[in-house]
Amino acid sequence: MADLRHKVANLTLSDTTNANFEALAKCWLDSVCHSLKPASVVRRRTCIKGLTKFFNAVPVRNITAVQCDRWLERRGKGLSASSFVQELDTLRLVLGFAVKRGLLLENPALSIRRRRVVTKMIAIPTREQFQAIIAAARDADEAFGTQGKGMDGADLLELLAYSGCRLHEATELRWQDVDFDRGCITVTGGEGGTKNHENRAVPMTPALRDLLKRLHEKKGPEGTALVSETKGARRCLASACRKLKLPHFTHHDLRHFFATTCIESGVDIPTISRWLGHKDGGALAMKVYGHLRQEHSFEMSKRVSFEAHPVSENIVALPKKAAG
Repeated sequence: MADLRHKVANLTLSDTTNANFEALAKCWLDSVCHSLKPASVVRRRTCIKGLTKFFNAVPVRNITAVQCDRWLERRGKGLSASSFVQELDTLRLVLGFAVKRGLLLENPALSIRRRRVVTKMIAIPTREQFQAIIAAARDADEAFGTQGKGMDGADLLELLAYSGCRLHEATELRWQDVDFDRGCITVTGGEGGTKNHENRAVPMTPALRDLLKRLHEKKGPEGTALVSETKGARRCLASACRKLKLPHFTHHDLRHFFATTCIESGVDIPTISRWLGHKDGGALAMKVYGHLRQEHSFEMSKRVSFEAHPVSENIVALPKKAAG
């Protein structure tokens, strides 16, 4: 009863009492957008647009579990699992905002269960495929005269594959962030920052050091200049994959390529997760990269033995302790 009285005491009468879903959702998004990435803001707006079709006809204070069930029946079941989860999360957040504003007693969307999102199999190029992609990108530049775009694109693809950076992190990397003496780069993400809003130091692998030295010697840039002279290599990558008849790899697949190559080289998962910018100690990396390429998996299986270990001749048994 005390909890109920406390909730009822929070209910208010104000200018927003009769606000519809779209108006309240806009207020909520305005209050949190400063902490979200631009892509996340766009995704939330898309979800709000879909939710508005079902909830805008009634004031938010009148939304009940019945209306939420109607959304689930008419729209929710027709969405993909990932879209359903995103839209449901947005609905819960907006209605939770209404509870804090005193427009609702409780959040009626909390009773809707989330759908399970099946993780898709990650497409990762082999080392041979990656080298062929880089060679194809450079050959295309020389053959068709794309004014250096093929070379710049190939350089960016190598930067992504050798550093594990996200695309915006790689394209915002400046020469002042490259420390050849310490042998590392500092990933800042530029003005937008990294995904978790924290800078991180990534050690240079031999391949990354060779790439950066080659680019530095060729360009002789200022410290504030960008390492990559292009903001993306999507066309370059797609053209190379099409020419080589390979799967359509993306920028982010090269981040997976970096992580998988590190694991196959013997680097432990917690260390790789720090290089990638994860803050969970390796839980996400273990989930995403736990299933490596089949050839590596088969090779590892050859190390498994169920035979009894032979007793070594140089092992001497310790004398038994006297009783008492």
